[in-house]
Amino acid sequence: MTEHTASCTRVRRSDAGLIRLTSRDTTGLCLTAEQYAAPYDLLATALATPPARLRAITARWRNAGYARTQVLAPGPAWCWLTPAGMTACGYPWQATPPALARLAHIRAVLAARLWMTAAPEWAAGQAAWSCERTIRAALPGVGTGHVPDAEVLWPSVPGSPYAGQAWAIEVELTPKPAARVTAIIAGLLSGPYTQVIYLTSPAAKPVVDRAAARFTDEQATRITTRYLPPSARMPQDPR
Repeated sequence: MTEHTASCTRVRRSDAGLIRLTSRDTTGLCLTAEQYAAPYDLLATALATPPARLRAITARWRNAGYARTQVLAPGPAWCWLTPAGMTACGYPWQATPPALARLAHIRAVLAARLWMTAAPEWAAGQAAWSCERTIRAALPGVGTGHVPDAEVLWPSVPGSPYAGQAWAIEVELTPKPAARVTAIIAGLLSGPYTQVIYLTSPAAKPVVDRAAARFTDEQATRITTRYLPPSARMPQDPR
């Protein structure tokens, strides 16, 4: 029997041709689903992988039917999940391309997530990030008003710097009317949140600071405003 004939008689694996998910695949797919979509540079940071390697990873996801990728704006390509990808992750959310008008906000929220989860306190306190999609899915019905861009939940574990706390995370890129920001903060302070954390662009921070100054001293201790990390900025068209 020749080598070629022997190879042709081997039993075909039952999972031949199917993607065999690694823990990195699971992390990347679930992160992309939770954040609506992910630009390649931030996704590579999240997975601690070089950009060239990330292209190979997302190509496997596409070949498996789990994801789509496309250049949607100046800068790196974007990745989002297909219905099959959502099913693989166990999420019931709609799988659609991200709206172009929301790309800057989607990027900023993901950048904020990566920045916060990289802090030493995060691992020490065993904190958990709950995305906007998860928050909305837990609400009893539609029309329930404003929800934060994310929640950070700190379990009651020994040694945690924020044991038992729940934070509301707001990402603000463009200035809103101060009255609107004040109403949002008031609503969040009246809810289950220990802290309201506003991460803003330079343009939006003055309005958020003015709104925060309208609250009592006790309430003010529960409001934090900080600039977004540089990675939150959308790349600019070089032309």
